[in-house]
Amino acid sequence: MRIAMIGTGYVGLVSGVCFSDFGHDVVCVDKNPEKIEMLERGEVPIYEPGLEALMAKNVQAGRLSFTLDLASAVDGADAVFIAVGTPTRRGDGHADLTYVMAAAEEIAAAANEYVVIVTKSTVPVGTNRQVKQTVKKANPNLDFDVASNPEFLREGAAIEDFMKPDRVVVGVQNDRAAEVMQEIYRPLYLRDFPVVVTDLESAEMIKYAANAFLATKITFINEIASLCERVGADIKQVSRGMGMDNRIGDKFLHAGPGYGGSCFPKDTKALARIGQEHAVPMQITETVIKVNEEVKRRMVDKLLDLCEGSFNGKTVAVLGVTFKPNTDDMRDAPSLTLVPALVGGGAKVRVYDPQGHHEGEALLPGVQWSEDAYKACHNADLLVILTEWNEFRALDLKRIAKKMAMPRMADLRNIYSVKDARKAGFTAYESIGRAGYSA
Repeated sequence: MRIAMIGTGYVGLVSGVCFSDFGHDVVCVDKNPEKIEMLERGEVPIYEPGLEALMAKNVQAGRLSFTLDLASAVDGADAVFIAVGTPTRRGDGHADLTYVMAAAEEIAAAANEYVVIVTKSTVPVGTNRQVKQTVKKANPNLDFDVASNPEFLREGAAIEDFMKPDRVVVGVQNDRAAEVMQEIYRPLYLRDFPVVVTDLESAEMIKYAANAFLATKITFINEIASLCERVGADIKQVSRGMGMDNRIGDKFLHAGPGYGGSCFPKDTKALARIGQEHAVPMQITETVIKVNEEVKRRMVDKLLDLCEGSFNGKTVAVLGVTFKPNTDDMRDAPSLTLVPALVGGGAKVRVYDPQGHHEGEALLPGVQWSEDAYKACHNADLLVILTEWNEFRALDLKRIAKKMAMPRMADLRNIYSVKDARKAGFTAYESIGRAGYSA
């Protein structure tokens, strides 16, 4: 089938590349000339393991191309996917649908035969019906259907998630649109991956409900971790004991400095706003948003305690600034709360992140970027592990402790243990939801 993918951000690019690997003819469209030129050179503008190689394979096979010309991409397409940004609208927390509706109008102007217009972007309930109205208004004679196809891609594991999904969700209004979507996802049908075909509103709601629930699990375990610190319990043992219950499961029960990224902060705010608009307050989700911000601020207090009440004049090494490992994404990352607090308090901050430098340079002014973890820690008064990149899981702690002016560690991902820190020579160690120590 012929597919046009409008938008080459994280979702659009990954989806377009993977669809082409299914054997479809895919044209990815973007308004940014620099991005299209970059993609045509075979360069990927985001960090996602395996994406560059898969993209090159399908470009070489002639199934994948990139263009600035939306009209040529849409002309003759069986399906056009809208995968543009839906950022939080300033002032009210709602998802900004400006780019979605602009794409719908352009598709309407370019299409001249039956096409399924598919919303891949995360959008509030009712958006696909708005897309339909927008297209009808722009081109009353166009034969088309709309479909909702929310994404469930984890940054850092997006290709595997696309190729081996827990489920594919498709919202449609009739069998004709369903048949087109089934043909697009035929390779997954043949391998018995579950495809949930439902109505538009249910498909839209599934995405928000899923993300809000996962954000709730993270926030819940972070609150329990705070209580563990007061009562002397070990959050890792508590999480393990909870996760063995099949009704709960062990995923998203890892205590840390709060959730961030491109989905959870934006989608929880949007869901809370949807609830307010329909007079059904999402009280749990609203509390999750509030508590998550408190978790980040609590991390600042933890660092202050390790620095004896003041950051002024201290040298702090921060390992990891992306919101999670295996991505360069820093949207709503905990580092955007913690690092400015350190700099604002008078600390000299050295940062190392395997992929975060490009985005972080603009987002974290006033820091010094290091080439590796060990250089970041040289003569530092405090080491902060903020993102659990694999290379941080087997650091030579003895070497680091010897290089530091004051060997103190804030392990905000619970990678190490009190025993590890003591043995390496750290005079103070704090983690999340576990007992620490200070010599």
